[in-house]
Amino acid sequence: MTKSPKPKPLLKDADKPVRSRPRKPRDPDQPNLPLDPMPDRIEPCLAMLKAKPPKGDDWVYEIKWDGYRLSVHIEPSGIRILTRGGHNWTDRFPAIKQAALWLPVGTAILDGEAVVLDEQGRSDFGLLQSLGGRGGKKSSSDAIFMAFDLLYFDGHDLRNSELSMRRHLLEDLVPASGQGDIRLSEEIEADGDQLLASACEHGLEGIIAKRRDAPYRSGRLGDWLKIKCVQSDSFFVVGYERSTAAGRQIASLLLAARKDDGLVYVGSVGTGFKESNVSELRDMMDKIIRKTPPLRYTGARKDVVWLQPTLIAEIEFRAWTDDGKLRHASYKGLRDVQDDASVFQLPQ
Repeated sequence: MTKSPKPKPLLKDADKPVRSRPRKPRDPDQPNLPLDPMPDRIEPCLAMLKAKPPKGDDWVYEIKWDGYRLSVHIEPSGIRILTRGGHNWTDRFPAIKQAALWLPVGTAILDGEAVVLDEQGRSDFGLLQSLGGRGGKKSSSDAIFMAFDLLYFDGHDLRNSELSMRRHLLEDLVPASGQGDIRLSEEIEADGDQLLASACEHGLEGIIAKRRDAPYRSGRLGDWLKIKCVQSDSFFVVGYERSTAAGRQIASLLLAARKDDGLVYVGSVGTGFKESNVSELRDMMDKIIRKTPPLRYTGARKDVVWLQPTLIAEIEFRAWTDDGKLRHASYKGLRDVQDDASVFQLPQ
């Protein structure tokens, strides 16, 4: 069986690195080649949650990274780093900004995830939050950008190109095995079930499956799938229980999900807190205290401080109980509203 030919790059020879070439005087005998205008912002393609990896050769896989979804815009006027909600976080990631300036390209839009890696090379959302802070008030030079797609390249909008073509260009721009502040999220040719089992065994969050022949479509349309080792979602913090133990400020957080136009209590979380950010969390909660619960509450906890539902926590959990509560919940950190965090929506 003959191998299918490797797709040719748009603007370069296959054996040469991607470089932005200096502009030359146009040959008057040749027509002007149209260039695509550079989008100011692109709504991201989002992965749909599935319980099992898909089957077939139409899919390729990557590791699922646990951080902030960002797009890096390399523009003639400079670098812009945008959240998936369109907020400008350039100043929060100075190392990623500098690495983008060094890429050998004139204009580009890279899609990826800002992460902080632990000693085993796994992305750790709690580390990212503690280093980078919330609300754009702190910057992090320890975060790196894992690039997994290329949406615009030297005057060409690539969104209508197949994933395999976009990845071919991205791999030339951000080489595999790089150790800089912008790195390639590598594709893995493997059986989906075996890869998921290996990812879970190594303590990773899960895997992503992508259709290799699909264009880049904004929204959650099924071209990208996420398969998690452990469930994780975002919930409102609607209160906290004071701790009676010496040295502890918080016994547990009370959590809520959306349902219709209101909120529903889904249980509490009392593990996963890092001492380094508990005080900051308590300070934020003390500013949004209210006298009455913001939802219907029939629990037995008595020493509860109720809060305005403005803080959004990322919670890892194993399953749902029969009465609609989170089982074996663990706190991972606070999501930022500017990160376009979506609170879990219960079915009607």
